[in-house]
This record gives sequence, structure tokens and C-alpha cells, in this order.
Amino acid sequence: MLDHANPPARQADRRDAMATQDYLDPATPPLSTVLLSRYPPVSSHSSTCTESSSMASKDHNVEERQVDQAVRQSLQDEVMNEKAAAMHTENFHEAAERGHAATDKYGHSLVTFDPKAEARLRWKIDLYIVPTVSLLYLFCFIDRANIGNAKLAGLEKDLNLKGNDYNIVLSTFYISYILFELPANMACKYFGPGWFLPATSLAFGIFSICTAFVHHISSACGVRFLLGVAEAGMLPGIAYYMSRWYRRSELAFRLSLYIVMAPLAGAFGGLLASAILKLSHFGGLHEWRMIFAIEGIITCGLSLIAFFTLTDRPQTARWLSQEEKDLAIARVKSERVGTTEVLDKLDVPKILRGITSPVTLATSFIFLLDNITVQGLAFFLPTIVKTIYPKNSVISQQLHTVPPYVVGAFFVLLFPLLSWRFDRRNIFLILSAPLMMCGYIMFLASTNSHVRYGATFLIAAGAFPYGALCNAQVSANVVSDTARSAAIGTNVMFGNVGGLISTWSFLPFDAPNYHIGNGLNLATSSTILILSILLLFWMWADNKRREKKDVDTELDGLSLKQVQDLDWKHPAFRWRP
Repeated sequence: MLDHANPPARQADRRDAMATQDYLDPATPPLSTVLLSRYPPVSSHSSTCTESSSMASKDHNVEERQVDQAVRQSLQDEVMNEKAAAMHTENFHEAAERGHAATDKYGHSLVTFDPKAEARLRWKIDLYIVPTVSLLYLFCFIDRANIGNAKLAGLEKDLNLKGNDYNIVLSTFYISYILFELPANMACKYFGPGWFLPATSLAFGIFSICTAFVHHISSACGVRFLLGVAEAGMLPGIAYYMSRWYRRSELAFRLSLYIVMAPLAGAFGGLLASAILKLSHFGGLHEWRMIFAIEGIITCGLSLIAFFTLTDRPQTARWLSQEEKDLAIARVKSERVGTTEVLDKLDVPKILRGITSPVTLATSFIFLLDNITVQGLAFFLPTIVKTIYPKNSVISQQLHTVPPYVVGAFFVLLFPLLSWRFDRRNIFLILSAPLMMCGYIMFLASTNSHVRYGATFLIAAGAFPYGALCNAQVSANVVSDTARSAAIGTNVMFGNVGGLISTWSFLPFDAPNYHIGNGLNLATSSTILILSILLLFWMWADNKRREKKDVDTELDGLSLKQVQDLDWKHPAFRWRP
């Protein structure tokens, strides 16, 4: 029977409104009551009106109904937002608990997050974590690369280094650095980054101070070997540490905020070395010895502070509320298919998954090639500047090393920022390579000092972003915490094989034009471009192949432990280029 007081359209609107009642707090009056109080039913006497007035009434009712519907939709949207907020709170608390997954077996997130709550949490993590690790890495890189500044200040002469002796001293650092890279990152996971990172920083600060007291090549090699042991866990350790706190899309930019300290270390290190060399003495130390001593003391001071400012993981962060801790944990778990624990125990199958991932191996080789340029620039830019401006004073030559690093620092932030915006990493590996290629072509094609100096800007702009992008890419393309630790350690280990090669890329007999060194770096940057393109197409192709698999069939009969050990071999996993 027709309800004349409530036409069919109005009845439907009321049914929709009543259906949303389940989303509201019990104390909230029924939405139908709210709507009817605002929009009273049409009077029944309208049916007795004349035909003309009836038509006018119909037009009026249509307009009224359209307005009513718009207001109802607005109210229903508010109700749905309240429902989403309630789901956000309920879901992420449950997902954060140990033993609970935040995705289904198909890799879809089971958690609804409030973007505003995420933004507040992300900003808080940025303020507490990034400044400390950035300062530690700044002086880590300064303590490693200050030997280039010391060379300009007379290190070779005082230690009686001849021929390839300087290159041998550089190489000993990379031998220990490479050997201890992966074990150091496993130790970082085992002991916890909150203790491991400050401790290793304190160690390399002490070894930097020790370098000020060496008097011959054997003692210099010994100290540089120990410095390599101490610094081995720093770059991968910080990258792994930050992967505990951030989403995949957010990680590249956060990594760039500390990796930018590498080019800034070149700039700041040159300025600091220039300032130190203006001192007449530091205790009983003079000239280049002051550089190692003063910079090492600063490192030790920062390390002691870091013991009190760094925390291992969200669960133990005193500066997070319980709700923020749960949100931080659930965010990470929601991107890791099959994960029920954010921090799993060290497990050989998962370590092997991290090391043997095709994306880990390909990206690590790209990072190896890039580090031939990056580390070569760190060690030999002062020497290259000296050949470009041979008549300038030592302090002037030191200052000329600063601007290329500043440009490099800008690109270290720019490309990862775009990576965060578009949630893509590999495309920026492709875009960076041509900058390096152009720089080395300029070096090889011209002997003009201004052209060559300009080339160093292009090289720095292209080379330095790879640190953040490569580490973010290997982290994004494995699942478990252990696999991430192993993948990042492998990537940085490969990178430092490139660093070892770089120590032999600019040899004395090749001066002043360094055709061999520049030609080698042109070849490596060209290879990076080719490999990055091939890797991108492979990831796309393999994702299409994975889409054809039936997840239920692939996982049939497997235990939870076996499913978790699949890691990137899980049928629902997709590569994130």
C-alpha cells in the first residue's frame, strides 16, 4: 500500500539512512529521526490541489528532494568517516599484536589506516630518529674520507709513501669493510641498532684518533684496517634500522636524509680540514695529524650522546604512546605478506632469501659500479682539483672541493623525494646514470680546467643518489626483517667492492689527465644505465607471470613457518620497482 505521507523516493532515502545506524555510537539518535526533523513529510492534502498547482508542487518537490538527497549524502559520508576511524583504531591494534598478520594470504592489507594519524607518527619518527643517525653517518664518512684532505696537507711526505703506497693504504680499509659488512649487519639485528650503532661509531672515532699517531705505512694500514671493521656496519645498519620504522614508499627519502651526509661530508670535511689547518698545533700534533685527531674526538662525543637518543624499535620507544607504537608496527606489517612478527629471529632460510633475491643481486651490482665513482670522488677529488688548479694554495684547493658536493647533496634529496612521491625507485636509477656519463665524457674530451671542474658537478649529481635508492630498492623487495637485514648488508658489501676498485682507478702514472680512471668510470656508468633498464623490464615481466599463479594452489599443504620462509617466493608477492 502506498504511503502518501512518504513517497517511494523518500522511503528509500529513509531506508538508506536507517542502514547507517549500525555505524553510530549507541547514544546517537537514529539518523532517520535527524533527517525527518530537518525534512518533514509532504502533506497529504497536496493530492487535492488543482492540476496546475499540482505541477508546481511536483517541481517544488523535485527540487526539495534533490536538496534533501545532497544533505543526506553529506551526513552519510560523515557516518562512514566515523566508521573508518573506528576500523582504523580497532584493526591496527589487533594487527600489531604478536602472531597476528596484517595482510591476507593474497597480500592485501587487512588494516584501515587514518592518513592523519600516520602523518603525525611519521613526523615524530623523523624528528627522533633521522637527526641522530644523520650526524653519526656524517662523521663516519668524514673519518673515512679525510685521508684525501690529509694527503694534500703532507701525509704522503711525512709517511714516506711512494708509488702506489697511498693506494695500498686505501685498499686495506676496504678489505676489512667488505669482509665484515654482512656479519656486522647480522650483529646489528642481534644486539639491536640502539646499542650497535653508537658502539660502532665510538670505535671508528677512536681509530680515527689513532691515525693521527701513525709514522709509517705498516701502522697506517693497520689502523685503516681496524677503521674498516668499525665502519662496516654503519651504512647497512642505519638502512636496516630505518626499515623497522618506515613504509616502503617512505624509506628512500628517509635514507637520503642520512646518505646526503656523504656528499655533505665531502663539502663540510673540506671546510673543516681548511679550518683545522689554520691552527698552529693541537697539543703536540701538527698539520694533517690535527685533522684525524680533532674529527675523531667529535665523532666520539656524538657517539656517547647517541647511546641515550637511539631506541631499538617502536615497542621500546619511550617517546611513543602505546597507540603510536601499535600504529608503527601495523604499518610495517601491512606491507609484508605472510608476516606475523615485525622482528623475527635470525633464520638461515630468510638470510638466504635476502641474499639471493634477483633484485638484491642486480641492484647490488649496480651499487658496486656506482661506488667506483662515489668513493673515487671522495678520495681523489682533492687530487683532481689540484691538477685543475695547480697554482692555488692548499686551502684554496680544499675549498674548491666543496661546491660539487653541495650539488650532489641536492640530488641525493631530490630523486628520493620524487621516489617517495611516486613510490618508484628503479626509474631514478635509470635517470641518474646519464648525468655521470656526461661528466666523464667532458673529462675525456676536454683539457680545459673550467670544463673539467664543471664535469665534477654532473658526476656528483648522478652518483650520490644511488646510496638511498639502491638500499630502498633491496629493502622493498623482500618480506621478512631478517631478509631485509641480509639484503641491505649484501647491497652495501657489493658497493664497497666498488670502493676497493676505486682505490686503484686513479693511479700516479695516469696523472694529470687520468684517462684510465675517467674511462673506467664512463664504462661503469654506461653499464649502470643498461642494467637498470633490464632490471625494470624483468620485474614487470615477472610480476605478470606471478599474476597467473593460483595462490591457494601454491600454498596448499604448507605450514605457517613454510609460508613465511617463502619470502619473495610467496605467490602473492609482487616486485616493487
